[in-house]
Amino acid sequence: METGEQKGESPNNADVGILPKGWEKRMSRSTGKAYYYNIYTHKSQWTRPTKAAESPSVRHSSDTEASKIKCSHILVKHKDSRRPSSWKQPVITRSKEEAINLINVFREEIKAGRAKFTDVAEKLSDCSSAKDMGNLGYFSRGKMQKEFENAAFNLSVGELSMPVESDSGIHLILRTA
Repeated sequence: METGEQKGESPNNADVGILPKGWEKRMSRSTGKAYYYNIYTHKSQWTRPTKAAESPSVRHSSDTEASKIKCSHILVKHKDSRRPSSWKQPVITRSKEEAINLINVFREEIKAGRAKFTDVAEKLSDCSSAKDMGNLGYFSRGKMQKEFENAAFNLSVGELSMPVESDSGIHLILRTA
């Protein structure tokens, strides 16, 4: 990721200088060529941008809450989940009540300081985000299931949710930004 003039670039190259706000210069793994990434829309383009990327907060200045948040989560699926399988288990047979009980145990252990959220997420979450310690990255409204989204957007940074039920299963959400 680069945002300024690159060593070895020709001064005649139109690609010299600092990029407009909201853009990153990246290198394509497949072609080896530079492309430009809009950090707000997550879209890429081959041509160098000439003006600043419009941030979501500018486009939606009437919104009173942040347009993107970052969360990690622990998911415990049950037999009635939308997809009752996971990276750990091809067929999940636990009941919804068992899933809720597990999430409550995880929450108690984390709140008491006997377990770290990232460790529990990595070892015990049924979501594929376990490989990244539960990190879901940044997302805006309309990108997650409604129950999950509402709970996540109502958390303060650093706050751990109560159990949240969605079609995917039972979640424990930690808002990180």
